[in-house]
Amino acid sequence: MSRVCELTGKGRQVGNNVSHANNKTKRTFLPNLQNVTLMSEALEKSVKLRVSTHGLRSVEHVGGLDNWLKKTKDEKLSLRVRKLKRELAKKASASAG
Repeated sequence: MSRVCELTGKGRQVGNNVSHANNKTKRTFLPNLQNVTLMSEALEKSVKLRVSTHGLRSVEHVGGLDNWLKKTKDEKLSLRVRKLKRELAKKASASAG
């Protein structure tokens, strides 16, 4: 399982450990990923996702998973979440028309 947020696309970053003697060795910085269950009000179902804490705060700030999916570009989202976004759009167009 890759260490990438399913909502924001945030992944690992690479940097250096720098010692007191200024020796540099490679290291990785991993995102703080959490397994969470988010509720979609429009689809009336819950979805289990692996989300970074930053992404979780962003979803709450925007007003929920449905609003987050409407505003986010597909390139950032994982395949599972893209499918969820398509279902959401299909349901919205069916209820509007």
